[in-house]
Amino acid sequence: MQKEVKQTAIYVYEAPVRLWHWVNALSITVLAITGYLVANPLPTIMGEASDHYMMGYIRFAHFAAAYIFTIGFLGRIYWAFVGNEHSRELFKLPCFRRGFWKELWHEVRWYAFLEKEPKKYIGHNPLAHLVIVIIITVGGFFMVLTGFALYAEQTLPGSWADVLFGWLIPLVGQSQDVRMWHHWGMWIIVVFVMMHVYVAIREDIMSRQSLISTMISGWRMFKDDRP
Repeated sequence: MQKEVKQTAIYVYEAPVRLWHWVNALSITVLAITGYLVANPLPTIMGEASDHYMMGYIRFAHFAAAYIFTIGFLGRIYWAFVGNEHSRELFKLPCFRRGFWKELWHEVRWYAFLEKEPKKYIGHNPLAHLVIVIIITVGGFFMVLTGFALYAEQTLPGSWADVLFGWLIPLVGQSQDVRMWHHWGMWIIVVFVMMHVYVAIREDIMSRQSLISTMISGWRMFKDDRP
C-alpha cells in the first residue's frame, strides 16, 4: 500500500531574521579564519613587510567582520522587540515552563539515537533553544566585549572604544588574559558551528521537518506519512 504524504507549511522566520542568520554565519567564518591567523601568523614572506602588508589586511578583515557582527547583533536585538514570537527565542528561555526540561531530555535522547520518534516544533526545539541562547546570545556578547576591549588597546585614550570597553582589561587582570578568553571563545563557537551544520542536515533527513530551507524561505515544512 502506498503512503500518502501530507505536507504542512508554517511561516516561522521573518526576512530580517533570515538575513541576520546568513550575514552572521559569514562574519563568524571570516572572524574565525582571520582570528586564527592573528594568533598564529603566517611564515615570513621574502622582501620588506611594507611591500606585502599581509597581516595588515588580515587584521583589517577581522576588524571589519567584527563591526558587521556587532551591528548585526544590535539589529537582531531590535528585531526581537518588533518581530514575531519566534524572533524572541534567541533572548529568552522558558526555564520555568512545565515540561521544558522533560522535552529537552527527549531531544538529547533523540540526537543520541535513543528515541525512535522525534517531536516536532514550529520554532527551535528545547535543546537547540538552550544552546543558541548560551552560544549565540551570551557567547556573542562575550566575544564583542572581549574583542573590542583588545581593539581599544590600539586606539587613543579617551576614544569610544577605550571608554566603552577599555575597563575590561584591568578588571580581568591583563591583556593576555582577555586575549586567551577571546581565543577560547572562538574555538567554542567553531565547534558549535560544526555541530549546528550536522544537526540541521540530520534533522532535515530524519525528523520529517525542514530546517535548512526554512532559514532560506522562512517556511517550516512538516511531512506526515500515512498509509
